Order: sequence, then structure tokens, then C-alpha cells
Amino acid sequence: MAFKAGMAEQYKIGEFIIDLSRNQITQDKKPQIIPPKALAVLTYLAKHQGKVISQHELLDNVWKGTVVSPNTLQRSIAQLRKALGDDGKEQTYIKTHAKQGYSLEQNVHWLTKDEHAILFQKQDPEDALLGHLKKVDHSDESEEGINKPLLKNTYILSVFTLLILILISGYYFTAQPSKPFSIGQIRALTATDGKELASIYSPDGKYIIFHRYSEEQCINDIWAKNLETQQEYKLSKNMDIYGQQRFSKDGKKIIVIRTIDCGEPITQKKCYQLMSLDFEKALNAPQEMDVILECKNSEIRRPYWMNNGNIALMQRHAEHWQLISFESNKNQSKVIHDGFVYHYDYSPNLDLLAVTSIKEDSQYYIDIIRSDGELISSNPIYLPTEIKGHRFIRPNFSPIKETLIFSTGKQLFTLSFEGQINNISIPIDEPITSPMFHPNGDRGLVIKGQYDSDIVSVSLNNNMKESIIARSNTAENSATFQPNGTSIAFESERSGDEQVWIVNKSKLTQISQFPTDSHISGIKWSADGKNLLVSANSALFHFTLDKLKTKLETNLPILDLLYWDSINESALVFAQFNGVKKLAEVNLSTGHVQKLTDKRVNWATKTDTGTVIFTDHMDQFWISSAIEYQPNPALNIQGGDNKRFFTRDNKIYGINNQNQAWRYDIQTKDFETITTLTKNTDNITDIKNNKLLVTKRQVANKEVVELLLVK
Repeated sequence: MAFKAGMAEQYKIGEFIIDLSRNQITQDKKPQIIPPKALAVLTYLAKHQGKVISQHELLDNVWKGTVVSPNTLQRSIAQLRKALGDDGKEQTYIKTHAKQGYSLEQNVHWLTKDEHAILFQKQDPEDALLGHLKKVDHSDESEEGINKPLLKNTYILSVFTLLILILISGYYFTAQPSKPFSIGQIRALTATDGKELASIYSPDGKYIIFHRYSEEQCINDIWAKNLETQQEYKLSKNMDIYGQQRFSKDGKKIIVIRTIDCGEPITQKKCYQLMSLDFEKALNAPQEMDVILECKNSEIRRPYWMNNGNIALMQRHAEHWQLISFESNKNQSKVIHDGFVYHYDYSPNLDLLAVTSIKEDSQYYIDIIRSDGELISSNPIYLPTEIKGHRFIRPNFSPIKETLIFSTGKQLFTLSFEGQINNISIPIDEPITSPMFHPNGDRGLVIKGQYDSDIVSVSLNNNMKESIIARSNTAENSATFQPNGTSIAFESERSGDEQVWIVNKSKLTQISQFPTDSHISGIKWSADGKNLLVSANSALFHFTLDKLKTKLETNLPILDLLYWDSINESALVFAQFNGVKKLAEVNLSTGHVQKLTDKRVNWATKTDTGTVIFTDHMDQFWISSAIEYQPNPALNIQGGDNKRFFTRDNKIYGINNQNQAWRYDIQTKDFETITTLTKNTDNITDIKNNKLLVTKRQVANKEVVELLLVK
């Protein structure tokens, strides 16, 4: 007799075994840890298999006595679909019924006690199987009434069926590989409609400190939350642009870097202040901050208060970052790691710094140093195949001895002090940051969130009428019109990962099949509109409209594709030269990459006549001439922060910080403001027949999430 649905802890859906006692879904001996609430949703649907269950009923039964938004349920559904291999389109397992709810479409088999014993008890599988067969009850049959050949065949069939069941599901006690730790539960700590970022624990573990970001004003303030009482405290008196914060060893003060506009910019537009906040006073009332250090000609980031009282900082000089130790009492500093540093972390318990950098041989390294700069070890890092391209990794110290942890978005990895990388299986449907761990080492904080942008066409001839080109509940971007055609190419995460898509009169076609955690950084049409060149995972790929893909080999990693000259077989790109991003041109026939300028370039493109236009780190425009680049002061005030631009018919199109779309004729030098777009406009990406393609931000949520570890 099967367990009653309300009492069973294990059941089977298709090829998946669900074990509520372990918060696991297993297929082919590969267990996945699933958040308990998500499994509770699946179990409720399983109890009502085939029936449509409303969102209201699911929320009432799974989150009893707790007020949560429908987005919480949708996140659980997304986690389940990912675990079950359901992409949300065909909806093989969990089906969405518009304005009605959800249903489980596959049959459910609740495991019997005997099946549970065979699948989950820690004994030899053959012994368990034989024991089960010996206990088969035939008391309702007379000995004479039993057909012995039939009984033998039934016995063999039973053995075979159970063996197949065992092979499909796998034994839990043999399926789980030995791991340093696993994630037992994932829970949100700041589930709001805004953005919460940069979370850390206080040294005593009682509080989390985080930023709350204002989308309207593009600034943030610093908050604390008591993990026991759930009470929140606003710590900073004034909202501003604050970076990552850190505690002093005694937990009484917080340091943070504030970014401001330089009054008289000389070498950079932004200036940086190292600020100090009294944490104990701020818990009673928001506090003003004290300035410890100000940098007007260099950039600083990522402060850490070390045990010796000095503050570790990353400082940028010209093209690369170095690690310094700042002694505030003497107002002096010294370099403790000179190289192409792109990340570091500090462990107060070990009094060690883990520095990730790129060295002269273009190889990634993990260096372990003491707070005074003494080198303990230095080892190259070899990225596994799961990490695509030349991705910068940002590992933090973990509770595991001599091991760091980092995230590539939807995957977590460990990194040993010797440079060895291993994957950690974790059920995440949205990108997360690298964990910051609790002082006790039993949990960690990550930032998890959803970014949703749509592609909109704005008609300049029809009173700015807007038409949706591509919309989903994920990010769409980089839309570009097909030359000599009616299609639009764009990038989208609607299938779970970034892919190249084409839309033509509402017909959608996925062109690429890039792996998980891929990053697309440019899509360009050929001049005849029959092919696409795509930058993804530090490489260039050529696609036909029949989805045929060819990887183009280059001698340097390609970070962004900016322009494709398909006639002359060249491309304008950002390439990585010994860890530094540089504007370059690629000969697509030979794969040779040639640097075009030593300037720090924010964005660039080319005209059809071969003129190169770029903005530097001061947002100043430069246009190529016969032998050098010439500045264009007329456009400097139009260079918005992180805003991109493009060219069509020898004209530059861009958007400024006031959300004004503008156009500049390179030949006549005429400038005009085209229109003012809405505040949620991220970028304009193309124009054709006076129709402007625009990326509009719909949702940009971030929340602090806690990972509870199973030891």
C-alpha cells in the first residue's frame, strides 16, 4: 500500500525522485538541493496532480501565516522548472494556466515503504531487493492456484522492474559525491521591490549591513538588519554613491568609499573618498561620515580594515590596479602587491589576503600574502571548461581550509590556494554574487536578483509612438536592424541563458546555443544582412541565418564587438592585452588583433567610411583623422555615464544623462536633439526609417539572500 500523499516524504515524477527529508530532486544519480518552499510547492501540486491550482491557494498553503508577493511563488516555480529540466516553454512538468494558476502534468508515484527502503536505506542493494521479494504476500492464493511458470516470470519481471527503478533513481547514499560542504537552504533576507546590494555580516554575526539603492535618484544609503529581531536601521544620514563597506576588527566602525563628481576634473571625472561611520551610534540614529582619505587623480575601491589597523585598498594607476596598505594615523601608504590586480579578499581569522591577478605571461594567478605584503604562495589558475572565456573571477575566503569560493553568475566554484577549481552544485535560477561568509562559517550572504529589459521601437515620424519588439520577464538588449531585410537581431535570456535571437514580424527564432553562464557582448549584421558576427565568451562567432556557427580564432581574447566591416573582413573590438582592455581591430582572415590607441576607452564604433569614434574615461569624444585622433568638444557634454552610441549614414546617435536622444552629422557638424525618452531607457541601439530601437528597463531587483550550509 502506498503512503498517503499528505504523509509521504518521497515520490517519483517521471525520472525524478523527490526526497523531502533531504530537500533533494535526483535524476541519474545526480542530486540537486532545492529550497524547502519550492519543494513544498511541487508537493502541493503533486497531491493535486492534473488539477489547476491558483496562486492564491498555493501561497495560502505553502506560506501559511506569512505575507509574500506572487513573485516569491514565481521564483519557486522557476527553480522547480530548472531542476526538472523544464524550460518554461513546452512546460512538460509544470504548466502555467493564464490568470488561473499552475498544474503538474506528469503522473506522480508515491513510494511505498518497501520502495522507500530499497531506494534510501543504507544496505547492499541486492540484499534489499531480495528482502523485498521474499516479503511479497501471496496469502490470498492457494498453492494449487498458483501458476508456477507465471509466478517465476512475475518474479523475474519484478526483479527487472525494481532494478530499472534503482538504476534510474540512484541510491542516495552512493549518489552524493564527497564535497567540502553543500547548500541546505536558501532564504531571502531583504525581499523588497527595490535593490539591496553589498551585504556583509557584522563581526559578531548579529547584523547584516547592506546598501538600499534608489532607482529614481541613482544613489544609495547604508542599512543594517538585526537577524534575530528582523528590525532594520538606516545608518547613513545622507544618500550618496557608496561602495562596498567593511567593519573594523572590534565591530565599532564601518569604512566605505564614496564616489563624487570632481569639482575641477583633471585626470578623471569622479573623485573618491574613504569614509568612516560609527556603527554603534548609527544604530540609534543615522550618522554623518568622517573623511579619512580623498583621491582626485586615482581610483580606489574595496577597502578592508586589517588586524594591524591598516586599511587595504585597491588603487588604480593608469592602466592597472595595485593593492596598497594605508596607515591612517600617519597618512601614508605602501604597495603590498604590484601587478594587474583585479580582485582580493581578506580573512581576519587568518590575517591573510588572497589576491587574484594577471601577470606578465597573461596567466591568472592566486597569490596568498600576509597583511605586510609577505608572499606566502603564488599559483596559476586554470579555468575549467564550465567557465567560458577569459572571465575575471572574484573569489572570497570560505569556511573550508585553504579554499576560496566565487560565482560566475549561475554557478558556484571553489578555488584552492594552489589554484585548483571545482564546481559546486546549487539550484539558482538567477545570477548571484560570490558569498561573504558568517563569522561562524555556517552560512553566507549573496546578492541575487532579476534584471528585465524590453526592446521597444520608437517612431520619430508618428508622435513618438512606441511598439514592443521583444518582451519577456528577463533581459533583452543590443537590438539591431537587418540591412536589406525586415528582421531584428537581439540578445535575450528568455531561454535561461544569454542567446542570440531574431524576430521577424512577431516570429521568434533562437540562433545560438551557447552554454550556461555565457556572456554575449556584441551582435552585428553583415552588410548584405545574411550573416551575423557575435562576440561571446571572449571569442568571435560567425552565424548564418540557418544557425550554422563558426568560431573565429584570434590571438587575443575579445571582450566586446563594436563594429563589423564584413566587406573588408575586419572588426572593431575591445581586446585583452595582458589583462588590460584596449580598443583594437581584428583581421578576421588571419585572426590578428592590432591595438589602435593607448587611451582608456569607454565605448567606440566606426562609420561606414572607416572613421573611428570613441569616448575616453572622461566621457570626451574623439574622432579619427588622417594620422591621429582629434577631440570633439561639441559632443563632450553628451557623453552620458555608461551610455553607448552608434553610427548610421555618417551620423552619430547617442543618449545623454538627461535621457535625450541626439544626432550629430560628422560632415556638416550639425547637432540636434531628436527626442527625450523615458527615465527607464538604458540605451538606444539602432535606427532605420526613422524608427529608433531602444532598450527599456522594466525590473532591476536585487536582494540579499542567505545560503545555509549543511556540514
